Amino acid sequence: MSNQSLTLSVETATMAGSVAVSRGLEFLAGSVGDPTRSHSNTLILEIRELLEQAGLTLNDVEMFAVASGPGSFTGLRIGIATVKALAETLLKPCIGVPTLEAIALAAGKSDATVALLPAGRGEVFVQMFSVNGDGVVTTVDQPAHIPPAKALQKYSDRSTICFAGPGAQIHLDLIRQIANEARYDFQMDGAGTEGWRIAPPTLNLAQYVASLALQQFAGGSHTANDLKAIYVRPSDAELKT
Repeated sequence: MSNQSLTLSVETATMAGSVAVSRGLEFLAGSVGDPTRSHSNTLILEIRELLEQAGLTLNDVEMFAVASGPGSFTGLRIGIATVKALAETLLKPCIGVPTLEAIALAAGKSDATVALLPAGRGEVFVQMFSVNGDGVVTTVDQPAHIPPAKALQKYSDRSTICFAGPGAQIHLDLIRQIANEARYDFQMDGAGTEGWRIAPPTLNLAQYVASLALQQFAGGSHTANDLKAIYVRPSDAELKT
């Protein structure tokens, strides 16, 4: 493996999901799924069509990467199971990348990026990161599963934050309200460096999963058996038992 390895990356933690093919840090091709359809019905077809579009086959892939959570329980299981099966069949390494970490990377350089992802029941998955100019993402705290208002109050003492991810788009009005109450500047385009700002939506999160997987590859074991989901909270089925 080298830093120019061909990587197929999969992200099924969000409703639409995405897949991407990259060579090293170069994004070659990608596609975004249909949020109205289950990943179980579309993922294999999306992978096949993407590889054909890029003029590649599965045998050309040197490494697999997948968003390992948190996110949709069903989506995560489908994505991880698919990547595990492909990696084990082709005897290729596979790496799981935390979804919130990929969201932070997609938002760009920032000393304080809060990644927000819908968690169902009106709640969010949330975690803060710093992202440097080389694309290295550093965790500031641990992922949490809490109501959006509580998530924002958790960081309300910080006057400069970049909010990123689908959860930030959904709860944009709440973020603006709390910023105004705290008398922080508020920006929609995420271009500034001061105040509370919203990063632009990221359509193909899978390409950032690939970038982080490449960073991780240098150390540790990366077999299908090593790939685990990050759920953060119990599933609805577990909560009912």
